[in-house]
Amino acid sequence: MGIQGMELCAMAVVVLLFIAVLKQFGILEPMSMEDSSDSELELSTVRHQPEGLDQLQAQTKFTKKELQSLYRGFKNECPTGLVDEDTFKLIYSQFFPQGDATTYAHFLFNAFDADGNGAIRFEDFVVGLSILLRGTVHEKLKWAFNLYDINKDGYITKEEMLAIMKSIYDMMGRHTYPVLREDAPLEHVERFFQKMDRNQDGVVTIDEFLETCQKDENIMSSMQLFENVI
Repeated sequence: MGIQGMELCAMAVVVLLFIAVLKQFGILEPMSMEDSSDSELELSTVRHQPEGLDQLQAQTKFTKKELQSLYRGFKNECPTGLVDEDTFKLIYSQFFPQGDATTYAHFLFNAFDADGNGAIRFEDFVVGLSILLRGTVHEKLKWAFNLYDINKDGYITKEEMLAIMKSIYDMMGRHTYPVLREDAPLEHVERFFQKMDRNQDGVVTIDEFLETCQKDENIMSSMQLFENVI
């Protein structure tokens, strides 16, 4: 797998797994027309009350009906209105019983936990989902950069990218075909930096990341794959 494959793998895993979680939640089921008259989110049964429907619509690219449907699915699975990290890890482990999804789920959880309070709110959920499914290429790439930038200091280091890649390999398990070599994650990281680290200072900045990705046709086409999921 070349540099394009590594990048596409990391981004595709994010989106495909999130879509799988949505289906597990029942959130991607067709909306019932009988619910279309609802004008506001139902807030009375949850401990965390999300922002108003109009405000969420302004922050995302979802319609009011879509937000209502997403909220019903979210509330059914998360009655408190919050998803903690242990629950998030449990969800992802169900999709990869042959591997260990714990570390990858940790990184992905932190990417969605926008305010770093240790819980994913409905607002975090729909804002992240809106970017992944309907955001501009620039917005999607910034989201991916934020995932790779584990300590959120504005740079991707080799150590951070290696941790991400190892977590993906761990999640996929040891029964992949062809069998992956132990040094495969490190090779991908080296190729990533050869292409992304334009000034060869040992870190990748957001500008370097955006510039390189936007010049890659494979990465650009991958950004459009999931726009019509819901």
